[in-house]
Amino acid sequence: MTINQVTSRALSILLISCISILGGISVANADAVSDGKKVAFDRKKGNCLTCHMIAGGSLAGNIGPPLIAMKARFPNKADLRAQIWDPTHKNPNTIMPPFGMHRILTEKEIDLVTEYILSL
Repeated sequence: MTINQVTSRALSILLISCISILGGISVANADAVSDGKKVAFDRKKGNCLTCHMIAGGSLAGNIGPPLIAMKARFPNKADLRAQIWDPTHKNPNTIMPPFGMHRILTEKEIDLVTEYILSL
């Protein structure tokens, strides 16, 4: 093999690896969004529909803001996660429950809900 053939082969392997990794991230993210929606809509868990209008949800509440354009509202995912974890940190008078601080949701469930809400 010439050096060009080796280089070309190495680049091909690298490109295929990157595509595989990126494809896996997309699938994993899609799964996290789907799982997060289940937690958010579960009346015994996230119960987000009690207060928020969410596309695809039924019997939505109107106490909280509609959950739309969330990437624009929370460009930093950590800020959204912190809001779900303990909304009283930014607004002590909020009626939104502190899902993490009061252990209503697990760490993993909060991560999943965060992924879902960010996808809206």
